[in-house]
Amino acid sequence: MFFFYQFLIFLILIFSPIIFFIRILKNKEDKKRFLEKLCLNRIRKSSGELIWFHAASVGELMSIIPLIYELEKNSSIKMILVTTSTLSSSKIFNKFKFKKTIHQFYPIDFYIINLKFLNYWKPSVAIFVESEIWPSMFRLLNRKSIKLLLLNARITKKSFKKWSKFKSFSKDIFSNINVAYPQNLETKDYLKQLNVKNIKKIGNLKFTETEKNKKNTNVSLKLRNNFKKRIVLCASSTHAKEEILIGNVHKKLKNKFKNLITVIIPRHIERTSQIEREIKQMGLKSIIRSSNKKIENDTDVYLVDTYGETKKFFQISNICFMGGSFINHGGQNPIEPARFGINIIHGPYINNFRDIYDLFNKNKIAFKINNAKELITLSEKLLIKKNKKKFDLNNIGKKILKKTLKEISYEFIKT
Repeated sequence: MFFFYQFLIFLILIFSPIIFFIRILKNKEDKKRFLEKLCLNRIRKSSGELIWFHAASVGELMSIIPLIYELEKNSSIKMILVTTSTLSSSKIFNKFKFKKTIHQFYPIDFYIINLKFLNYWKPSVAIFVESEIWPSMFRLLNRKSIKLLLLNARITKKSFKKWSKFKSFSKDIFSNINVAYPQNLETKDYLKQLNVKNIKKIGNLKFTETEKNKKNTNVSLKLRNNFKKRIVLCASSTHAKEEILIGNVHKKLKNKFKNLITVIIPRHIERTSQIEREIKQMGLKSIIRSSNKKIENDTDVYLVDTYGETKKFFQISNICFMGGSFINHGGQNPIEPARFGINIIHGPYINNFRDIYDLFNKNKIAFKINNAKELITLSEKLLIKKNKKKFDLNNIGKKILKKTLKEISYEFIKT
């Protein structure tokens, strides 16, 4: 099975020039750095101990930022390598001012490329985040006796079913993991069934936040003044079709709240032009964030097409609709709006964050709706109340960060 997997990757490599070209045209690849995925065009490596983190995209990257800040204080760690797969995550990484942490794009999971990558970087520990399971790389890490940790591990029911179709292959791949730290009980059970021997539950790393990160999210006076006289409905991490849903909600609520403005922050900002067209077709007036245009009294929708500013809009919003939950996607992480005491509304599809939503629903800071009518009714009710909820996530996050740091430091020392 593994050889068949490598053969499929080899076929992808043959067509990779065409694939890269198309992705560059669609603004999904960095035209100057895409060769890093073939283990070319690398940054110069420092001598000494190196810890390697791999996070798929923005969400996974953001969850390890507090951890990286703490690990940078460890004098025995000379360099921290962070790899991600997406263009958006690389842009987010550049916003942080790290002292000894660098970013590279994750290499294509082919044996020769992976071998070249590991021979060059020589990590002391490899830490993969959440759902990042790569058969070729995992095998090589094992053969080179490089410790492999699966941090904040997340295996959904859907992905478990896929892995279960190839039992022998899956168990062989997952057995390469030295220690796994599941973010919920469901994942812990799936990891056991997938042949992971050493599993430790320390909590969900996404609850953590650094003081530096808090300071970087302060809203500028200009931005705050732009929304000063408006009631703000925020729709965050939206997916296709959800923007139309929110647009219709805005049209209904506007009859009652004349100064309502809806901020839409799409999960994938390359869809901005498409969303703008849809909003216009609905008879709504919009402004795109990057245009720097002034918000007018008749502006209906403020469309955010910039990276790393979501928290700023949470600070000025009255309520927040979390995307990915009204389509069968599994939801998006609601922790960030909860930090700012915003009432959170979500749809029925939240499998990816069920434990977090259960906690928030129990404490009445998140509310489930099943259809557009319920969304309109609940939004109106919450906008009238305008009350913010106090829910202390800092203590939860600090405890999880402390435990995680202790675990990683221990595993690093043992190598």
